[in-house]
Amino acid sequence: MTAAADPADDVLPAERALPLARLGLLAMDMDSTAITIECIDEIADFAGVKADVAAVTEAAMRGEIDFAQSLRRRVACLEGLPVRVLAEVYAERLRPSPGLPELLAHVHAHGVRTLLVSGGFTYFTERLRARFGYTWTRANTLGERDGRLTGQVCGAIVDAAEKERMLRFVAGTLPAARALSIAIGDGANDLPMLRAATLGVAYRAKPAVRAAVPVAINRGGLDAVNTLLL
Repeated sequence: MTAAADPADDVLPAERALPLARLGLLAMDMDSTAITIECIDEIADFAGVKADVAAVTEAAMRGEIDFAQSLRRRVACLEGLPVRVLAEVYAERLRPSPGLPELLAHVHAHGVRTLLVSGGFTYFTERLRARFGYTWTRANTLGERDGRLTGQVCGAIVDAAEKERMLRFVAGTLPAARALSIAIGDGANDLPMLRAATLGVAYRAKPAVRAAVPVAINRGGLDAVNTLLL
């Protein structure tokens, strides 16, 4: 009798491999995908409400509550915090996920464009773009006034629909010879983007996300994606 596969194992089916020469776009989520933390939870720690905010984050990532509503609710908890806490979170708590530098170096060396699209915040996406060379970023902007957070999000919220729209828009600008795309994410708000890509990859994701896409990285690093680039 063959032993059942461990649900924690990586799922990297060789038949899903893509020719690197035809890959034009690698898109990914930020929080708990490109990086190991949920930035909003760590910011909330400075307000003494990390546990409450993290519980809402988890529910949103499982798809149990509306993402935009949950984000506004969580950001409201940050009202009055000094803006400098963002720098502290970036310097002291934010870490790239294992394999991120290797994956990005590999695809950039082969002319692939990269998109970091996040329901998180521009403060962090812009610093990651400078650090790792992402071609494009898209995220939410936290309101600030007199050196403190206002507890509001400026402009339209980057939600699941906007992530999918961004992937389709950017992919549509690529030459036909490089029309293939990969998207990587972990939460319910990533699913439309993952399904819209040529290949969707669930990275240490919620069960519903793992079940919905053909590739899952449950143990390994993001560089495991390189094994599917021929």
